[in-house]
Amino acid sequence: MQIRENVSLKALNTFGLEAKARYFCVLRKLGGVRSIMQWAAQHPDLPVMFLGGGSNLLLVDDFPGLVVHVRLLQREVLGQDQDYVYVRGAAGENWHDFVRWTIEQGFAGLENLSLIPGTVGAAPMQNIGAYGVEAKDCIYEVQALDWRTGEIREFSQAECQFGYRDSYFKSVEPGRWLIVTVVFRLPRQPQWKMDYAGVREQLEGKTLNARVISDAIMNIRRSKLPDPVEIGNAGSFFKNPVVSPLQWANLQAQYPAIPGWTHGEGVKLSAGWLIDQCGWKGQRDGDAGTYDKHALVLVNHGNATGQQVWAFAQKIMASVQEKFGVGLEAEPNIIF
Repeated sequence: MQIRENVSLKALNTFGLEAKARYFCVLRKLGGVRSIMQWAAQHPDLPVMFLGGGSNLLLVDDFPGLVVHVRLLQREVLGQDQDYVYVRGAAGENWHDFVRWTIEQGFAGLENLSLIPGTVGAAPMQNIGAYGVEAKDCIYEVQALDWRTGEIREFSQAECQFGYRDSYFKSVEPGRWLIVTVVFRLPRQPQWKMDYAGVREQLEGKTLNARVISDAIMNIRRSKLPDPVEIGNAGSFFKNPVVSPLQWANLQAQYPAIPGWTHGEGVKLSAGWLIDQCGWKGQRDGDAGTYDKHALVLVNHGNATGQQVWAFAQKIMASVQEKFGVGLEAEPNIIF
């Protein structure tokens, strides 16, 4: 495995931020992990970061250690039982291409997650979600490797400890496990999820199948979210916050139009609504800003630095905290 020095990561993060990796390599075969383990043993004071599609991170500064670009590729139909079909994708597969591949095989279940940027390996890491569906709804098993010991372990759906944009891999033991493959369990008798953010309107008068719904989701996303090829972004930048019923009641009394949805024992708020009410939609500070069609999306208008984007995000967080008493949490990983 070739390890290079001082490599630009600009083309490998969807914000399009200029940042350099002090050391960099590409992982195309799992056996290459041995070289990474050897390198880490020789450089115990330097960090190692595994990078997939670069769609869920903000590079605030140059990375001082080794960046491993994961390019493990595989798509496979494993089999089926009476109720489900099982398919496997390797961590380096492009997520949207994998979703469309499952649809081409005649399978349903992932169509609402169409056009989400990133890789298959990021799906369980972040428990990606959109339009009423989360990755955990279809994940059966995750194979991950402890890159420090070489141990390969299979995590059941329950062992992944999925939460809202969260998982065991992200929060419990961050940085330890390299996701290798993900097995998805897709229903043979799909139940379409259409009651979310204009999906039903897009599908009115159409014969429903996974491809039609996928196309509709793609149309909606393109109308609301910027293409990272055209303007740098990482999609929704903030998680929708969850507040207690008491805080929800107080907010409703003060702001009758505030939207909210029951979430466990609390109420989930719309981060986009909160940010919009603070007047941030379409605002910018230099080349860092919010998208003019969606306040939840932070963008790089061209030459913003990671520090500038993060400073802009912190201003938004402070503004929402001051006005509503609600704390916002960044959805991407912030890499300092």
